[in-house]
Amino acid sequence: MKIKDITNCIEEIAPLTHAEDFDNVGLLVGAYGTDVTGVLITLDTLESVVDEAIEKDCNLIVSFHPIIFGGLKKLNGNNYVERVVLKAIKNDIAIYAMHTALDNSFEGVNAKISEVLGLSNTKILIPKKGLIRKLTTYVPSENAENLRSKLFEAGAGNIGNYDSCSFNAEGHGTYKGNEDSNPIIGTKGELHIEKETQISVIFEKQNEGKILNALFKNHPYEEVAYDIVSTENKHQKIGMGMIGELETTMSEENFLNHLKKTMKTDCIRHSKLLNKPIKKVAVLGGSGSFAINAAKGAGADIFVTSDLKYHEFFKAENKLVLADIGHYESEQFTKNLLVDYLTKKITNFAPALPIGKIVLSENNTNPIYYR
Repeated sequence: MKIKDITNCIEEIAPLTHAEDFDNVGLLVGAYGTDVTGVLITLDTLESVVDEAIEKDCNLIVSFHPIIFGGLKKLNGNNYVERVVLKAIKNDIAIYAMHTALDNSFEGVNAKISEVLGLSNTKILIPKKGLIRKLTTYVPSENAENLRSKLFEAGAGNIGNYDSCSFNAEGHGTYKGNEDSNPIIGTKGELHIEKETQISVIFEKQNEGKILNALFKNHPYEEVAYDIVSTENKHQKIGMGMIGELETTMSEENFLNHLKKTMKTDCIRHSKLLNKPIKKVAVLGGSGSFAINAAKGAGADIFVTSDLKYHEFFKAENKLVLADIGHYESEQFTKNLLVDYLTKKITNFAPALPIGKIVLSENNTNPIYYR
């Protein structure tokens, strides 16, 4: 099994096109064509994690956070990032990160937090824009049904709980081929008028290559007329944070105790308690201050996240409780999610890695301590 086989599996749950623009995701160290001896799953890639990979014969580290975030101008080992990269290269260990691609996944970081907290009826808190595109093309009407079905097979036309969605309009197309043309319908040098169907379908950004391949392969014309535009539509299954409901309403004190126990945190920083019951819970793993207004707008009773600054607690405005459980604590179960996911997925490969070679890192990479 190659590194590319493993990363293809990961990108089914966390396509890199879903990552935020500021992020640095994908294969950071190594080559996709390398044979995999074992996979070590971690939240962060530190020198101790590389040592663990060496000890456990894992030549691929799958890390939630990218060890290389900004540009590296030199590799002298003068800081922890350079030392990690140098050690990985020296020992032929690849490093892959997905970070915000998994943050934005409906089955990712926030889904795991929701599961641990026992939330149901979950949905994305901040649906992501810019991932939905629209293809419009024009095809002879007698070929429209076949082309449309091939576009659907390639992944076009999915809207929420519906598939095979398209808009179609009948009209007439005109064209005249020059002396170098080879028209399938009509005669070169003569104006041709053809009854055509305009087909419009939407698709997710990461499927564009497959959609265009289906278009060109199944369209009868020598030159295919089409256009693709980005839409402002929000993708309800992709985005930051989640909101869901507790099975049973809790008091604020009981929920904070539940939060402390289930998320294994030694400290919860929170805004003023409002003496209101907790039923609707918003969560966002990692730094989530940007989602406070979204949590309020969604009617959350409490918003669980991390890295809140002093003045950001005022933004609760007596409308909800803000709970900061710590960055590491909010994302700690992500590596368990990845181990479970990959262990199930790799059984589809032949030859597959032994189950034991998808390894959960034993390193606690939390840089923050409490007293």
